[in-house]
Amino acid sequence: PMTPPDDLDREIADALGDVDLQSIGSEEEDRQEAASGGERLWKGVVAGVHGDDVIVELGPRMQGVASLREFDEAPSVGESHEFVVRGREDELWVLSLTAAKELAAWAELTEGSHVKARVTGQNQGGLELKIGSHGAFMPASQVAIGHEADLSAFIGQTVVCEVLEIDRKRDRVVLSRRKVLEEERAAARSEAVGRLEPGSKLSGKVTRVEPFGAFVDIGGGLEGLVHVSQLAHRRVEDATTEIEVGQQVDVMLLEIKEGGKRLALGIKQLLPDPWNDLEERYPGDREVTGKVTRLADFGAFVELEPGLEGLLHVSQLGRDRVRRAGDVLSVGEEVTVRIQSVDPAARRLSLTRLDTRGAVLGSEEAVDSEVIEKNLAKPGSQPLGTNLGALFKKALEDKGQG
Repeated sequence: PMTPPDDLDREIADALGDVDLQSIGSEEEDRQEAASGGERLWKGVVAGVHGDDVIVELGPRMQGVASLREFDEAPSVGESHEFVVRGREDELWVLSLTAAKELAAWAELTEGSHVKARVTGQNQGGLELKIGSHGAFMPASQVAIGHEADLSAFIGQTVVCEVLEIDRKRDRVVLSRRKVLEEERAAARSEAVGRLEPGSKLSGKVTRVEPFGAFVDIGGGLEGLVHVSQLAHRRVEDATTEIEVGQQVDVMLLEIKEGGKRLALGIKQLLPDPWNDLEERYPGDREVTGKVTRLADFGAFVELEPGLEGLLHVSQLGRDRVRRAGDVLSVGEEVTVRIQSVDPAARRLSLTRLDTRGAVLGSEEAVDSEVIEKNLAKPGSQPLGTNLGALFKKALEDKGQG
């Protein structure tokens, strides 16, 4: 008699027990794929550990063995892991946990991701690498941030790289170690910059000097520029004449730009400022000697001491009209001037070549003016309305007797 459908299903179920019906048809396929050496991930459950052997259940009537040394720590029975089948030995499939991790990493690999790769060789264009069993290439320009003269030194090393390009069909991967190094340097720079504040005093070493300024390494992967205008209180035209490579310098952090990619530094901020106590050192009407440093149509700049310049306006060059300062003065010339006004806050110092009576300092007229002043200062001298002609005559007589 025919068995009712419900009873038949029950008999089949009893016969199979715990065996998954779906696995029966695929068991042989799994065996064939494992035997063919096709590399894929196999999920297995640890059935036991015997010495260096870890016995793994891969499926119904399909067991494998992996080395205990491939595990970070001894596995427990019942743990699930993924493996790669490496062959067959004594009715057991030889499994690799390490290869499975590499294969999983390969499957998850995308452009921009980081991966460990072993350098296996060198060719004309760069380095040859392996990501597990997959080949990869690194152009010479992507090995380091700067130029790397000897690429062979990397052979045998395992390096962390960024994936620039991946083509699984062609089994081609292009890697960059430089990208990783740049990211690490940017992270270190960001951390170091976070500890800095404008106004901080720092020490560093001059790495490069150009006419426009000097680059200073202040540590932590940070480098800043001391502009030529920030080297000294006095005017500096060319930084190469003021500072040299390798020199240790103290600097002040003036400004942080572009998240720390550009740092503005200064040296003169840590030096004594010649404009301090200026009114005490250079009171009004005092005569001083200085050197002409620059000429312009409107006047001349005269340096009284390093870093301290005053303006000698063209109207203060002589009694007669002077059109351009260069007509009566030259750069480097020493001149005697009188201080007209001092403004330390604005860092301005106004000068004149004329005495209080309008005569050019050091001239015959200026000498006569001095004699007149002395006579007027004598006790019992006549009022200012006294005939100046008589005073000039007296001055000439005194000068003649002298």
